[in-house]
Amino acid sequence: MIYLFNENAGKEALEIKGEDFKYLIKVRRHAVGDALGFRNKEDIKTLHRYRLRAIEPRSAIFELLSSKLSEVKAKKELHIGWCVIDNKSIEKVLASLNEIGVQKISFIYCERSQKNFKPDFKRFSRIIEASNQQCGRTELMEFENCKSIENFIKLYPDTKVFDFTEKTLECESDFQTVLIGCEGGFTPSEKEFLKKQEVFRLDTQMVLRSESAAVAVASKILL
Repeated sequence: MIYLFNENAGKEALEIKGEDFKYLIKVRRHAVGDALGFRNKEDIKTLHRYRLRAIEPRSAIFELLSSKLSEVKAKKELHIGWCVIDNKSIEKVLASLNEIGVQKISFIYCERSQKNFKPDFKRFSRIIEASNQQCGRTELMEFENCKSIENFIKLYPDTKVFDFTEKTLECESDFQTVLIGCEGGFTPSEKEFLKKQEVFRLDTQMVLRSESAAVAVASKILL
């Protein structure tokens, strides 16, 4: 853990209870005198350093040592337009995408998306917050819904498309928005609509799952 979110971070003293207390004292086994970092989601770029002053039966008391601006984020920005797949598959790679530095994900209902899949933004946000505390990132990934591929391209006309094609993604490639299909890829009508966009593939003979493609493309662009 690099830091812990707390709504009172920044105050002279913090009293930590509940699950955070169990995690810090019972799991991480922090002792009196240890220094820890806290951030407040209302001012996430400021890191507050606290010293553990006392441990009570059900709470821990911390005293403020310092507060300073300390921003941690990716050097580049990447926005993924992701055709909707099962939430379980998204959740498996969401923390990895956050650690890599993806700034935003737009979930799009394409023709092959199962309409009973509905992105759970509340659960996704909890995963991102936990990931931030582990990797140190100081911005919260953004999420949005988009009703169709056509609407997404209208909003983001410079979008590059990941699909089966002759052109491979080069190491020096640099763009800000990419569209990734769901299982089964894009339909012929979607391919026809997207032919005006720049389309690329990765240099592999293997067929990637949608979530594997998202991680692979993000890594190629951001790392």
